[in-house]
Amino acid sequence: MTDQTPIKTSARSGGRNARRAARAAPLDAATRPIRAGMEGGRYKPLTDADVLKIHEAALEALETIGLCDAPPSGVEILTGAGAILGDDGRIRFPRALVEDMLAKAATSITLFGREPAHDLLLEGARVHYGTAGAAVNMVEPDGRTYRHSTVQDLHDAARIAHELDNVHFIQRPMVCRDITDNREMDLNTIYACCAGSTKHIGTSFTEPSFVPDALEMLHMIAGGESNWRARPFLSNSNCFVVPPMKFATEACEVMEACIRGGMPVLLLSAGMAGATAPSTIAGAIVQATAECLAGIVYVNAIAPGHPAIFGTWPFGLDLRTGAMTVGSGEQALLSAGCAQMHKFYGLPGGAAGGASDSKLPDMQAGWEQMCSNVMTGLAGCNMVYEAAGMHASLLGFCHESLILADDLIGQAQRCVRGIEVDDATLALDQMREVCLGGPGHYLGTDGTLSRMQTDHVYPTLGDRTSPKEWVEKDKPDLVEKATARKHDILSRRAPSAFDPATDAAIRARFNIHLTV
Repeated sequence: MTDQTPIKTSARSGGRNARRAARAAPLDAATRPIRAGMEGGRYKPLTDADVLKIHEAALEALETIGLCDAPPSGVEILTGAGAILGDDGRIRFPRALVEDMLAKAATSITLFGREPAHDLLLEGARVHYGTAGAAVNMVEPDGRTYRHSTVQDLHDAARIAHELDNVHFIQRPMVCRDITDNREMDLNTIYACCAGSTKHIGTSFTEPSFVPDALEMLHMIAGGESNWRARPFLSNSNCFVVPPMKFATEACEVMEACIRGGMPVLLLSAGMAGATAPSTIAGAIVQATAECLAGIVYVNAIAPGHPAIFGTWPFGLDLRTGAMTVGSGEQALLSAGCAQMHKFYGLPGGAAGGASDSKLPDMQAGWEQMCSNVMTGLAGCNMVYEAAGMHASLLGFCHESLILADDLIGQAQRCVRGIEVDDATLALDQMREVCLGGPGHYLGTDGTLSRMQTDHVYPTLGDRTSPKEWVEKDKPDLVEKATARKHDILSRRAPSAFDPATDAAIRARFNIHLTV
């Protein structure tokens, strides 16, 4: 006969269980040890003298080399502001013009989410991490395979990123290769991302003629043009230059249309060190800085103070093979050095960090992603792009890696937060209490328990169990745990999905390929 006597638990055990339950509950924003927009800037790979040398070299490049291939509208805008069109077709920028436009440029930008909780304030050395890129493949870790990325994959990535506390924004990380019409691809990219998340979204446009339709869709999502202009929740990632030192003609026309439509712009210079930018780290930073300064002149000649991000994105190159090296130490230094230049100009800036050359979410991916995420964040980069999910030198994106990046970026943010030194953290009172007649250890003391959530970052999926516990739990695999979380997130209705009336209106106006 089975004994039905209730099992007695001690008050001590009950208290412990209650504390464990409290610690397992989500933390409110005020309690979290890390959050979007923490101040970085403690790491400085460049000396103050180095920064000035790069600044002077960039100004000299603009004044003596200049840029070519601006569209006719750009030539008119830039020469009207004081740039000089030479007989060789290159537009040169006098130092005084650059300095005047820097004085007009926005030094503080808010990138809005569709919900205010996701607003990002870009100023000083406030650091934010998010996705980016234009991967053409999806990485499937279970079969170790690559396949073409689709609009469903993009929507799923947005839905997953929406649930990750340490992924602060979502710039389109992949191309919808199942949509062959470029206009429909651009519009479906907006739909898929915005239907998947209310965080700030970034995207690009193939042609300037597609921008009016995109703005119409954004007005519908926002509930009217005035609502959109008050809180533009999507920005244009604009490769306005084709390094070295050439304007991208159509992209410049896209940028002009986006500015007129009230859309923030990311001025993106993505030279390849050793191919389309100088092979030296300093030289690549000089060129990217010069090109983005030209962009600052362009934007502020159209609309002084328009929200523009100084997007220096020089990439590393393996000079033995010509392959990109986004996971290299050189890449981390490139992005950290660029972050210093952003702060020197006092402009909101962004750079690449957190991407990997590895083909799968493995140990190589871990060390590569952490290296540049930490260094770029410590340098105080406002927007760390490519920070989650990107593999194969930007050719592959992985949902599982995106989920694992939440833990990885969490640890990077803890490094960005740094070490607070005050009377409480010096802990002399705790030392006296513990050592002078106390228990002789700090486990379970009020001082330890009161700060364990605010001072320490705990991984969601990372495993800190002992080998014995790991075996008892059937040897859980990190990627398998990420896959399980992916399925859990995607099994639920997206909280950011459009209301039925808005969704029906968008689908009636545009050819939306996404079926769910």
